[in-house]
Amino acid sequence: MAEKSFKYIILGGGVSAGYAAKEFANQGVKPGELAVISKEAVAPYERPALSKGYLFPEGAARLPGFHCCVGSGGEKLLPESYKQKGIELILSTEIVKADLSAKSLVSAAGDVFKYETLIIATGSTVLRLTDFGVKGADSKNILYLREIDDADNLVEAIKAKKGGKAVVVGGGYIGLELSAALRINNFDVTMVFPEPWCMPRLFTADIAAFYETYYTNKGVKIIKGTVASGFTAHSNGEVKEVQLKDGRSLEADIVIVGVGAKPLTSLFKGQVEEDKGGIKTDAFFKTSVPDVYAVGDVATFPLKMYGDVRRVEHVDHSRKSAEQAVKAIKAAEGGGAVEEYDYLPFFYSRSFDLSWQFYGDNVGDSVLFGDSNPSNPKPRFGAYWIQGGKVVGAFMEGGSGDENKALAKVAKARPVAESLEELTKQGISFAAKI
Repeated sequence: MAEKSFKYIILGGGVSAGYAAKEFANQGVKPGELAVISKEAVAPYERPALSKGYLFPEGAARLPGFHCCVGSGGEKLLPESYKQKGIELILSTEIVKADLSAKSLVSAAGDVFKYETLIIATGSTVLRLTDFGVKGADSKNILYLREIDDADNLVEAIKAKKGGKAVVVGGGYIGLELSAALRINNFDVTMVFPEPWCMPRLFTADIAAFYETYYTNKGVKIIKGTVASGFTAHSNGEVKEVQLKDGRSLEADIVIVGVGAKPLTSLFKGQVEEDKGGIKTDAFFKTSVPDVYAVGDVATFPLKMYGDVRRVEHVDHSRKSAEQAVKAIKAAEGGGAVEEYDYLPFFYSRSFDLSWQFYGDNVGDSVLFGDSNPSNPKPRFGAYWIQGGKVVGAFMEGGSGDENKALAKVAKARPVAESLEELTKQGISFAAKI
């Protein structure tokens, strides 16, 4: 049993870990002070690529092309970059025990890692149908997407079942992005989800109607209002059919499941204060335990502009929260301080030839503006959300760089909206004037 000690340990290998390492390098760390410990076999990378460019039939994205921190236009941290910056990158190492009072982590191999300051960047894990006891959910070619190994399995299945039938279970981010990717790979695709429309946590019925029709026009079949209740398999163990709760069955060569995720906090249960499913932090991502920080998907933090606390699962927050935590750690060491985290929620997605961005909060009344005809070659439309007479959220499909900046500005400023009719009429020009 080996034991190693570090001044700082970043636990996790996803986006937050990569951006925290980058910020430590920017702030200045001495060789041997910082370690990144990840159960994955590769250096931290930009996870969104896995559901987009990684699955392209031609010109697919591959490592080292999307290591952190290219997603925000920063320097790419290749595996050798960590060594050059004096950071120890400890890969293929799963931590199975964390003792926050003793400031120690223990790996599956029995190695002990001691730290002075810990950043928890463990991210999320996908919810699996086997977790819910769905019959046949352990059949081969029932796939999930979270890590690069998952993406490699999907790529192999796409090659092996070329032009076959795919069923996508779930109508959120993963469902929409992977349905598009599978159609681009010439699969016969059916998307199944229980809600009345796709992406219900963000989209209104009107916005969803555009995407559902667009996808239908692209050849994706959509079945709403039911769930996968079981699977049958061929004699070789590969999935054969998806049984739906409404009694229908769908042939399937591949099934992709995207029904949500849960934050990886189990190592710290009972040792740190939790809230809303995550580890509770302050505006500097400090937890209730001294010298322990939590960032990205696992952190439940104060959302200053709305006066409440939330947990946000998105790459933008993963990047920014990691940078905030490291800046706060280094400032405190020098007797200084940084400003409180003042985050504007931001979400985006790309699929087929579509690209949307959303800023702010999707609460209150909403209005749709622009051209939302899914048959048009370049649809361009948006929406505003209005609460208490103020615009609190803004969305746009097909917006330019300047228009998307205007969306962010209007969501941050929360200007008064004189009337819903006028807002609809002005459209993006309303945001552009702020």
